Amino acid sequence: MDSYLIQVNGHGDHAPMLDVHLKNTGNTISPGKAKGRKPRWAVRASEMSKKTFNPVRAIVDSMKVEPNPKKAMISLSLGDPTVFGNLPTNDEVTRAVKEVLDSGQYNGYAPSVGYQSCREAVAAYYNCPEAPLKAQDVILTSGCSQAIELALAVLANPGQNILVPRPGFSLYKTLALSMGIEVKLYNLLPEKAWEIDLEHLESLVDEKTACLIVNNPSNPCGSVFSKSHLQEILAVASRQCVPILADEIYGDMVFADCKYEPIATLSTNVPILSCGGLAKRWLVPGWRMGWILIHDRRDIFGNEVR
Repeated sequence: MDSYLIQVNGHGDHAPMLDVHLKNTGNTISPGKAKGRKPRWAVRASEMSKKTFNPVRAIVDSMKVEPNPKKAMISLSLGDPTVFGNLPTNDEVTRAVKEVLDSGQYNGYAPSVGYQSCREAVAAYYNCPEAPLKAQDVILTSGCSQAIELALAVLANPGQNILVPRPGFSLYKTLALSMGIEVKLYNLLPEKAWEIDLEHLESLVDEKTACLIVNNPSNPCGSVFSKSHLQEILAVASRQCVPILADEIYGDMVFADCKYEPIATLSTNVPILSCGGLAKRWLVPGWRMGWILIHDRRDIFGNEVR
């Protein structure tokens, strides 16, 4: 192996970068003078960034509309329950955060999957006999959006496809296309309270289908699927051996005359990654605290996906 000598010209403890040369067998190589290369600026946006497009933000951020002065404007653009101030954050929540900040115990780096005590709390909240959960089944994330991103990234490779509701939350498509994942849109039926067109859904499945996204309660439709309809969805997933990514962030915000059923409580054989968070239930979307609940009682995901 050739030996190298670092030669430092000049005085003082720290020589300027351009005064440092590498010597190899008597030849001096000066920075910026590599043979055959003409330095030039060539900074370009990545292919992934070019594929990343959020239609909601594109519309909202550039919208210039003069509201009717005779009517109060109602914003339907973002799912933020705190915008108008009629749903204030509970004092218990803010008090708990203040206590944690004042303790000074959580200013450092947390484990990548979240603090064990927090994972235990989330598991205890959602644990039930029909869908048992332990702390190791919980991954904490930066909001529900990152939970969806991580779930997509672990389930699908570039060139595969995912099944996404239409109408549906635009983030699914934004994330998938940026990762090189094809999006296949299955229809929701307005005449049936926005239930899934199951025949259309199943017709889209092929050998490259990586997962089925089920958004219940629905954003933007506001519908809540019945237990029987969820069982029909699970039957399709089971028959086709397609795992489910369940976006259930609105699960704790349904009207009293509706009953929300977590889809994982209705199946023992379909592996499910359920995404949720504090945003809607506790009215703190800006706090960016979400999670993935891993329901895999047949160990289909195995250790690799976990």
